[in-house]
Amino acid sequence: MRDFTELLKAEARRIGFHMVGVARATPTIFFDDYHRWLDQGMHGTMNYLARNLEKRLDSRLLLDGQARSIVMVGVNYYSDAQEGAGTPETGTPDGGVIARYARGDDYHEVILAALRELESWVYERHPEASSRCYVDTGPLLEREIAQRAGLGWVGKNTLLLNQEWGSYFFLGAMVTSLELEPDEPAQEHCGSCTRCIDACPTGAITEPYVLDARRCISYLTIEQKDTIPGEFISAISGTPARVFGCDICQEVCPFTRRFSKPITWARFRPRMRSGSVNLSSLLTSTPEQFKEQFRGSAVKRAKLRGMQRNALVAMGNCRLPEQLKLVQAVADDHDDEMVSRQASVVLCSAMGHD
Repeated sequence: MRDFTELLKAEARRIGFHMVGVARATPTIFFDDYHRWLDQGMHGTMNYLARNLEKRLDSRLLLDGQARSIVMVGVNYYSDAQEGAGTPETGTPDGGVIARYARGDDYHEVILAALRELESWVYERHPEASSRCYVDTGPLLEREIAQRAGLGWVGKNTLLLNQEWGSYFFLGAMVTSLELEPDEPAQEHCGSCTRCIDACPTGAITEPYVLDARRCISYLTIEQKDTIPGEFISAISGTPARVFGCDICQEVCPFTRRFSKPITWARFRPRMRSGSVNLSSLLTSTPEQFKEQFRGSAVKRAKLRGMQRNALVAMGNCRLPEQLKLVQAVADDHDDEMVSRQASVVLCSAMGHD
């Protein structure tokens, strides 16, 4: 299947994928590490990461046990080339920054559609094959598989790094019953560098290659459904204030700073300048306004209540009188009890109380 594998890769690049590689469907080498991570509760409330464990840890079991190969693809989404690769934004007093990956259209839908185009191409040539496409949704350890497929190595911040593209890229997977020619695994190049660990303001990277999601700003602002503890307010409300996700461990990475390239997929181009949204406007937004503003965006995952909570936390270090008045108003009277509690936590933090 060597010739067909090369034709498949060429078709993937024609569709627009910036990276493509193939790995065999095999058991993960991180079986014990993953179980230990779950046992320590580092996945927080992301209970889906503990489901379908047999398949997640042994990709041969996918496709009802017929999985033989996994085609991994990558798409660059870096959107701040004019500022210099990896340059953090400065933000504004009433602005909160959205992580780069969520500034354009929802990558799940965009990449899944492109993967299904590749899947159709395979079916036309091998109608006997079975396959399934995943974009951050299936029982797969995508980054480990991507490393085995040669797309990059898992860095100390647990993200995939590539010597040509940095780390600002999406991953997609097509699991297939075909026996494709696998690529050589990528080699690790982090060396003694610990910049990502040192830069994380919440200490979420507890040691090289280990992330405690419960302390990660991305988890706190997206996955967590309850209030954000006061101990994290100063980190989230720094400069710039992070209102959805976080890029800090990527911004400081030497590979990302050096190799990030301008975005080429139009649907991933930012909808807002420098990825900034107005905090006060978020707090006063109606469900209809929120739905319209973030239609087709990954930001919708946090829902309006989550984004209003995040806006409150992002205001926590500003101390502008008009903002504090708005926070007080939310604490006194808001339709959502969780959002009101978050406002009270922010006020306590602003006044120096625990």
